[in-house]
Amino acid sequence: MPPLRSIDFPLGGLAKRIKACWFGNWSVMFIFVLMTKKELRKVAMEQRMLLSNDEVETYSRGLLEQFSLIDLSSVKTIHLFLPIGEKKEPDTFLFIDWLNAHHPEIHIIVPRADFDTALMSNHKYEGQDDLKKNIYNILEPQKGALHTGDVDLVLIPLLAFDRLGYRVGYGKGFYDRFLENIKTRKIGLSFFGPDEAIEDVHENDVRLDMCITPGKTYQFQ
Repeated sequence: MPPLRSIDFPLGGLAKRIKACWFGNWSVMFIFVLMTKKELRKVAMEQRMLLSNDEVETYSRGLLEQFSLIDLSSVKTIHLFLPIGEKKEPDTFLFIDWLNAHHPEIHIIVPRADFDTALMSNHKYEGQDDLKKNIYNILEPQKGALHTGDVDLVLIPLLAFDRLGYRVGYGKGFYDRFLENIKTRKIGLSFFGPDEAIEDVHENDVRLDMCITPGKTYQFQ
């Protein structure tokens, strides 16, 4: 029998790989190869940085269109991350403007990060004039009142996610620590669709309830 030959290549530009294997003239066999968080983080970041500013805006509006279909009737407080423009994150200011216009009764809170403890605090959103970039170029509230009450819904940044609802972030663990101690609806925002699975999921990793992409919202049980 001829020796097995194989190659690895990305699938449709997404953060996953398949291995094409064949025996001489035999039919090609495809095997999914799972990627670790570190591998996914690198590939997904490279993929996102290839987007033009126009594509980021278009995809962000697609995310908002999907978000606008969610029932928010029981939501009193929403936590939103603020976008890091240099990393081409979804423009959540679009979400803030939409919420203010369509759901003025909902309180909007945004995070401030403590990089010494890797913990976040939540603060009332007081508008863009109250925001200032920290040393990591992340916008943070300056005078917004500290929020210590319930949080009904959290919009979560990510680089990749899988079909089970596990996510890959930047690796600092801010949102994992924030989410492990509260009961809330957890919704990720992603410009791209899901990976098949993440190889090194930990038993304590927090799963998303939903993940919104520009063309579809994924629900997880």
